[in-house]
Amino acid sequence: MEERLLANAIRFLSIDSIEKANSGHPGSPLGMADVATVLWRNFLKHNPIDPNWINRDRFILSNGHSSMLLYALLHLTGYDLSIQDLKNFRQLHSKTPGHPEYGCTPGVEVTSGPLGQGIANAVGMALAEKILATEFNRKNYPIIDHYTYVFLGDGCLMEGISHEACSLAGNFKLGKLIAFWDKNNISIDGRIDDWFTDDTASRFHSYGWQVIDDIDGHNFKQINFALNQAKNQKNKPTLLCFKTVIGYGSPNKAGHHDSHGSPLGKEEVALTRKALGWSYAPFEIPKLIYAQWNASEKGKAIQAVWKKLFSEYQKDYPKEATEFLRRILNRFPKNWKKNTQDYVYKLQTQSSPAAIATRQASQKTLNYFAQWLPELFGGSADLSSSNLTRHNQAQDVTPSDVSGNYIHYGVREFGMSAIMNGIALHGGFIPYGGTFLVFMEYARNAVRMAALMKIRTIFVYTHDSIGLGEDGPTHQPIEQLATLRLTPNMETWRSCDQVETAVSWQQAVERLDGPTALIFTRQSLVQQMRSAEQLQQIAKGGYILQDCKNKQPDLIIISSGSEVALAMHVATQLNEEGKHVRVVSMPCVERFEKQDIAWKESVLPFSVRKRFIIEASIEGFWRGYAGLEGKVLGIKDFGKSAPASVLFNYFGFTKENALSIARSLLENKSKNSIK
Repeated sequence: MEERLLANAIRFLSIDSIEKANSGHPGSPLGMADVATVLWRNFLKHNPIDPNWINRDRFILSNGHSSMLLYALLHLTGYDLSIQDLKNFRQLHSKTPGHPEYGCTPGVEVTSGPLGQGIANAVGMALAEKILATEFNRKNYPIIDHYTYVFLGDGCLMEGISHEACSLAGNFKLGKLIAFWDKNNISIDGRIDDWFTDDTASRFHSYGWQVIDDIDGHNFKQINFALNQAKNQKNKPTLLCFKTVIGYGSPNKAGHHDSHGSPLGKEEVALTRKALGWSYAPFEIPKLIYAQWNASEKGKAIQAVWKKLFSEYQKDYPKEATEFLRRILNRFPKNWKKNTQDYVYKLQTQSSPAAIATRQASQKTLNYFAQWLPELFGGSADLSSSNLTRHNQAQDVTPSDVSGNYIHYGVREFGMSAIMNGIALHGGFIPYGGTFLVFMEYARNAVRMAALMKIRTIFVYTHDSIGLGEDGPTHQPIEQLATLRLTPNMETWRSCDQVETAVSWQQAVERLDGPTALIFTRQSLVQQMRSAEQLQQIAKGGYILQDCKNKQPDLIIISSGSEVALAMHVATQLNEEGKHVRVVSMPCVERFEKQDIAWKESVLPFSVRKRFIIEASIEGFWRGYAGLEGKVLGIKDFGKSAPASVLFNYFGFTKENALSIARSLLENKSKNSIK
């Protein structure tokens, strides 16, 4: 059957779905349908019956606004995506949302839409494939051997993250990463000639990529030839530059930005049907075309060959096969619970524990956990010696040796975070990466995407407050904790000592339904005393660290991280004076909010209205916990440049000021101004 006819099935499923929704982006699906046809029918290794097969090729749509292209492909090739699902495009609770969403639609590998992140995710996937293959493949047993294909547009290449990620991809010689550039010269504002004139080919050459330029994206022979060239290059990622016509086939909107982000319209759809010789009704696909497209039997056969290979691998390499399955199935090693609990108990019961920074406590925990979790895959954005993310069993991944478990990402916070998301999505690893908390802002959208996808990516943020000192307000985080805590499905742990740090790492590693931000200090913190019962309660996110003899406290002090020590001092002083003050350590607000009402009431009784929050971050976040009768000792402005001790004094985080505020609450006196 003529390939153009098969490609037109993609085009008209896209057109009809967008027209029915009266919303969407038809331009790119029309323009890239020919390229997609060649890739998906002649090259892509996948099984629609088992979308999660570990050795499938990955396909990422970085220009996620072209979602109907992907949905049409998934429907035609046999995934669990019906014609009714296509008719529900962009409707509430449909399996075909406006941009592809991981976990919503079978066959969608990543949530894409914010331009540039899909290519970064693809770099992470290709990197994971290469490292996992190096670790587990044996002679004659290529159990991990797949490609990562990614479609991207001009907008993806304009975004700075494409530079961060693609530079690293070239550095690590990711030969199984193949990017398809939809070079249609159009963005929402029109022709890009006035704002995107980069020599992109030279740019990618300089990264160490193979670049195949000037491919006619509507010539099937050229497309096939270019893809074979790309697959023959084993030591470099490849950028295929396809010259396409946006809105291909539309008599009046092809090549024009009008086809980018709006339905073609009833009259133009009719004209396009005529121009492309498509005589079928909306959503009608002939059985013969379905038969040519369906990949279920082919995919089943390909996977069956792999299963046989893996069965032989299990016989010859049983230890490696068991470990491989454990990791891709997200199972924990034998005795994991006991080992981690023993470690936490040992930390708590050590005699005369040293006061250390929680970033140091984090590194100690990593040193211990790495013994049991070879899948821990770390890194830092050029701050390894400050974040202390490199544990004592870390081996660097280098261009000449990818057998390691630690990446120096360079000064690429955004790229690092999106690449980690790709590694997490691929499977087989638990990725974590570090930077200063304030520089989370560079990576903010990748952090949000991890939360949206509900994947296990661990973001390590150190230098968590004004406590980092002289570097000043450009480096001192103020509002970042609130930003993280307000992100749906994110868990943010800010630990107060070695013990809470170990528990926060344990919780992050064990959490399979979302990302975690671990927040650590530069300055040293004393270790708090706890009972065995309190050790178990840390995982609840908020618990009573110190209580008063009176079961009903007159005042509750809530704190996290480095300010817990100050809260403890205030409470101890006031209890010695005969007051009744409780201290609640709140390392993870989001986890505490997930507890049942009984637990929350036992920690923060509704009847106790006098509450005092102490945290060196933006105070507005805590107003809900303080209530109308409570007070917050926080920060309303950005930081200052001075030594940490001077700054804590300047912003009022002193024993004297905190005691004064607490006493005013106990005496029921109102102070309108808190330093």
